Amino acid sequence: MDFLPSLPTLLTFSAASLLLAATPGPDMTLSISRALSQGKKPALYVVLGTSLGIVVHTMLVAFGISALITASPTAFMILKTGGAAYLLWMAVQAIRYGSKLSVEKVEDAKGTPLSNISSGFWVNLLNPKVIIFFMTFLPQFVTSGDPDVTQKLLFLGFFFIVIGMPVNALVVLASDWLATWLQNNRKVLRGMDYTFAGVFSVFAAKIFFTQAR
Repeated sequence: MDFLPSLPTLLTFSAASLLLAATPGPDMTLSISRALSQGKKPALYVVLGTSLGIVVHTMLVAFGISALITASPTAFMILKTGGAAYLLWMAVQAIRYGSKLSVEKVEDAKGTPLSNISSGFWVNLLNPKVIIFFMTFLPQFVTSGDPDVTQKLLFLGFFFIVIGMPVNALVVLASDWLATWLQNNRKVLRGMDYTFAGVFSVFAAKIFFTQAR
């Protein structure tokens, strides 16, 4: 199966994806808020919707990056360099500002499964940080000379969903105490910030030094 990355690449990607899935963001905030206000089942539909948003980003990146490699390998390397710089910037931001988990329990009428899926879908699809992140994160795990780059990018994107969905589902199932616990244990969030920053600093350094050879 040529679309499978090497084992070291897959392990590195898995660790980074797991860390990202566990880091509070707009999708986690929405799912916890929906669980607190409407119940766990509606929140699980939100998780499904956020995953569908990632599917769209995966398709756009996979076919867009493949076209860029075909048109100009140099442009692809420039994109990867810019991506590495962005990952380094994200690491600095994580240390400076930290994770933000803002959950408001809003008592409103329960939405339909479709409306909850739609809410999750749009929160990821239209989030500029998610868009930029996928454009810069996934290309770090492929090379411009790889004939199977499209398939590998698709695999990585869907594998990201496979890792992230269970994490987000567990967050929903534990939402009753998790939101309060995280907000009362800011040191845990700060520890995640520094881990996040360390992982992406390593990614950035790796790509910079690889291109410098």
